[in-house]
Amino acid sequence: MTLYEELQARGLLAQLTDEKEIADLINAGKATFYIGFDPTADSLHVGHFMALTLMKRLQQAGNKPIALVGGGTAMIGDPSGRTDMRKMMTVETIDHNVECFKKQMSRFIDFSDDKALIVNNGDWLRDLNFLEFMRDVGSCFSVNEMLRARAYVNRMQQGLTFLEFSYMLMQSYDFYRLYHDYGCQMQFGGDDQWSNMLGGINLIRKKDGKDAYAMTINLLLKHDGTKMGKTAGGAVWLDPDKYKPYDFYQYWRNVDDQDVLKFLRMMTFLPLEQIDEMDRWEGSRLNEAKKILAYELTSMVHGEDEAKKAEAGAEAVFQGAGSLDNVPSVEIKEEDFNENGRIDIISVLVKTGQCSSRSDARRSITKDHSISVGDQKIDDFAYEISRDDIPDDGLLIKKGKKNIKKIVRA
Repeated sequence: MTLYEELQARGLLAQLTDEKEIADLINAGKATFYIGFDPTADSLHVGHFMALTLMKRLQQAGNKPIALVGGGTAMIGDPSGRTDMRKMMTVETIDHNVECFKKQMSRFIDFSDDKALIVNNGDWLRDLNFLEFMRDVGSCFSVNEMLRARAYVNRMQQGLTFLEFSYMLMQSYDFYRLYHDYGCQMQFGGDDQWSNMLGGINLIRKKDGKDAYAMTINLLLKHDGTKMGKTAGGAVWLDPDKYKPYDFYQYWRNVDDQDVLKFLRMMTFLPLEQIDEMDRWEGSRLNEAKKILAYELTSMVHGEDEAKKAEAGAEAVFQGAGSLDNVPSVEIKEEDFNENGRIDIISVLVKTGQCSSRSDARRSITKDHSISVGDQKIDDFAYEISRDDIPDDGLLIKKGKKNIKKIVRA
């Protein structure tokens, strides 16, 4: 099986230009390609992780990845998939986020010996002369065609600023610069980026009469229509300080039955033959597939030691086997207890992060009936936990069957 055929078999390809040329280039290991990452936060998330695994697959076959961090485009904000304008960030925040991205990317991509590059588009976008740019680049774009782009159509009802409207020109210019400065002839991205990617190809072809190519990968979507990697509490980050390895493991351990094999194919490096064998698994055996998925991805992101700890913690909670040492714990400090040495359950739920607010905690207790302390179901939001109720090895606080934390005395 060729690399291109493997990408197809793993369900990664959404749409592409020039199929034969792309297949020939990547199969021969001769593609220099880029994927863009706008630093809108100080950590990558699992949506980025999917792109990084694609870069790694292609690099292992001899192709050269360029990770383009958007120190320039992040000052505008990509309108794709948005119903409102992104919050504008300061230059200092963007530059800090860029450095965070660079450190995280190095854990997945081999940047040694010129095997891959990290490039910041702020190097050319921040100092552009507006008039020169519009004469040189803007003249290559038709407003009529741009307005038909999916990235803009979705925003026309709510209102689209000229700032955001210029994003396509900026991303297209990125490809043009990478093509000239680094010999990059191919761009990959999520399927929501198709219009922007075509803009870059057309710019190169109009100005230089040369060929460039683009391929989009399928974004992983939950069946409720929300993007992969979103939870009730926010995004699933790759930074362990923002999203604990145990929680990362549990996120994948709890995916829907109909998603587990898709995720195994798209993001792990397990042989397709092994995954195809799992396709025959039914019922409780699907839980084994979920454990494999969770372990593989946690190991890739956080290392094998953390994956083993997360696995052991999950077994202790759900199977009653082993120590609770590896279950994520939250300290209850002496000042958290009242004068009677007790703390109310609502404060506990907010402190553990299982509920976003005190009103959310009340709703979870009295309406959803989803809260348990140890094995005791809690229906009264006035319920309190005493200092002596917390054993030395901690007390489990459960929200539903899957959101479980442990409180310990400081």
